[in-house]
Formats: sequence, C-alpha cells, structure tokens
Amino acid sequence: MSWKPDDLPDLTGRTALVTGANSGIGLHTARELAAHGASVMLACRNVEAGQAAAAPMPGNTRVEALDLASLASVRDFASRWEGPLDLLVNNAGVMTPPKYRETEDGFELQYGTNHLGHFALTALLLPALLAAPAARVVAVSSIAHHGGNDSVLDGNPESSYEPEPCYGNSKLANILFATELQKRAAAAGSPLTAAACHPGVSATELVQDPNGMGSNRFVRMAAPYFMPIIFQSARAGANPSLYAATVAEPGSYTGPQRFRETRGPIGPAKLSKYARDPELATRLWDISLDQAGVSFAF
Repeated sequence: MSWKPDDLPDLTGRTALVTGANSGIGLHTARELAAHGASVMLACRNVEAGQAAAAPMPGNTRVEALDLASLASVRDFASRWEGPLDLLVNNAGVMTPPKYRETEDGFELQYGTNHLGHFALTALLLPALLAAPAARVVAVSSIAHHGGNDSVLDGNPESSYEPEPCYGNSKLANILFATELQKRAAAAGSPLTAAACHPGVSATELVQDPNGMGSNRFVRMAAPYFMPIIFQSARAGANPSLYAATVAEPGSYTGPQRFRETRGPIGPAKLSKYARDPELATRLWDISLDQAGVSFAF
C-alpha cells in the first residue's frame, strides 16, 4: 500500500487525543493530525515536555497531564474532558524495564501502563467518543506481541517477570482490547471503530525512557547515536497510527510490510495465534474491567 500522511483526509472540526505525544511516534501522529485540521490534545506524563513538543506544531493543539501508570490520574484526566472526542490514539507505553516494577495501583508497569491505563481511559472517555458521529479508537501495539501468550491473563506477575515476554504480553493485550472493543461496539450498533496497528521498529525515545530500557545507563547514552542508523524514523513509524486513526477497516491491524514488518509501506500486519483468539480477548476484557474498576456502557 502506498498510503502516506499526505493522503490523510481533511480533519477540520474533529477532536483528537494522542497519549504519549511529547516524543517519538506519538509526537508525529499528533503533528500530522493537527496539520490536517484536527484539534489535538497531547496527553503526557511530562507536561513541560508536551508543551515544548506542541509549540511548533501547526493548527490547534493543547497539552494535559496524564500518567497512565496511575488510575487516579486517568480518572482525573477523564473527569476534565469536555465535548465529543473523534479520535483516541492510545500510543503511550513503557518497554522492557530490566527489573520488575509496579504502577501506583500495584500492577506490573508494562501491563498497567500499556494496557490497563489505556483500557480505563477508553472506558471513561466512552461517553465523549459516543457523542462524536463516527469516533475511532486506535491501539498502538508492536511486533513484540508475537512474544506474548495466554499468560497475559495473569498480568505479568513478579514471580515470572521477564522484560521481553512481559512487554510482549502488554502489546498482545493492546490488540485483544481493540478486537473486543470493535466486537462490542458493532454488537451495540455503535458507529465507533476500533483498530490496532504497530510501528515496525523505529528510532524513538521509548528506548531511552528511564522507566524502561533507558534505566540502563549505557542504553540511555548510546541509543541516540545508533538508533537512527539502524532503524526507520519515528515519523515513518507514525504512518500506521495515522492510517488506523482515519481510514483503516474496523477491527483491522496495520503495520509496515518489509523486512519482517520492521519498516516499509504499510498494509495488513500479521497476528499471532493468541491475538486471533476471541475467547482470550473476552477473558482479558472481563479481567480488565475488574482491575480498572470501569465499565463500557454503549
């Protein structure tokens, strides 16, 4: 598929929310949506960094504090939301902390941030999404989801913590959430669309994040030098998110097509057998409702 951000439709009059938009893929996603007319909110843990990122962006942008590792922060953010929400891009994440860490609420950091925080955010913003004529929810996953399995239901417990498999589970959870959300929206006759995507392998600040791989000082210092040489740009990595947020088919999964889906033009991405398991998606949904203390009222 030769689709590029220049092919984005006119988004004038639409409101978009991008989590983790102060850097990397989220930044480029927010910038392109704003450049095509959307009113964009950058939801960031670091508000100062978010404001610096938003300052040179075209169009109408604003920044709000959101820490997805805190369900209290998610609830506070959602309580302050006003008006319809057309596009929700669940982009923020943490990747492979070397040692087991927990969120404010006692969940493993990757599961709690990458999946549960976005799950709760989507549920709490559902009234705003349903107030829009044809809202879209995007789950930004990863090719690492192939490393996940049905142990995702356990939420990455400390007793079996390994950085990469647990990251894989959190990214598998993103796809299962999007799949189940689309199923339930369709069953309710809602025009809401849910889609998943992955960015391939991109040179982003996620690797340097001190909450993840960047907790290793060597990785944090070396990443800015070697990543741009080896990986595709963060701007290219944002293409699947932008496609999913605007024109992708309901329930689809989009990613780069070349070199084992690490880069290149976008198209249908490959799903693991666990990502294609509808029963696993339903079971994770039910567990997540209890863990996050939310509901989805279509």
